[in-house]
Amino acid sequence: MNVYDFDKTIYPGDCSIGFCFWCMNRHPKLWFTFFPKVLINLVRRKMGLMPEYLMQRKFFGYLMLIDDFDEQIKQYWDKNEKKIVSWYLKQKRPDDLIISASPTCIIEPIANRLGVNFMATEFDREYGVFVNNLMYAKEKAKYIIDHGFPVIDNFYSDSLADTPLALCAEKAHLVTNNASTVIDWPDLDAETMGVVKEKINTGWRIHLK
Repeated sequence: MNVYDFDKTIYPGDCSIGFCFWCMNRHPKLWFTFFPKVLINLVRRKMGLMPEYLMQRKFFGYLMLIDDFDEQIKQYWDKNEKKIVSWYLKQKRPDDLIISASPTCIIEPIANRLGVNFMATEFDREYGVFVNNLMYAKEKAKYIIDHGFPVIDNFYSDSLADTPLALCAEKAHLVTNNASTVIDWPDLDAETMGVVKEKINTGWRIHLK
């Protein structure tokens, strides 16, 4: 079994942020009612006044505001499915697992189109809360271990924050240059581990690493 992160790994960019802008452009009032709150929450997070999970929950709140969500997510992937990188499509297998911190409601449609398995962050669009833990960093490894998945042959991710899951694989690969280049996972020397700890502790999305 091969396991893949999604954003910036087999898909250039971040689909949650991309879909957010997609929705704001089609529902312009969100630029005035939602987007300013995102900026305020970013500042509060940088100042240490808001925990990471709460900032992410508030960011995902835009998913509650889209009355025509099903139509918008279909149109979004109709336009953006072609961005899935060619190196992945050439080696795609039916038993692939995509494991992503992006919400299930965004990842599921593209995973189904690709015909592969997936695990993502479950966000309740009615109540605006997380149903499970954010599928980020060590939570990905915990999910794999807790659910007794078969041996991971290859793991691919763009972020050193996914080192806990990389250590669960026979072979790990770091994806760079916005999903275009695949290299071996770096050796975990003291300097690299410092970067790993920083990425895990500083969060995963809106800081746009």
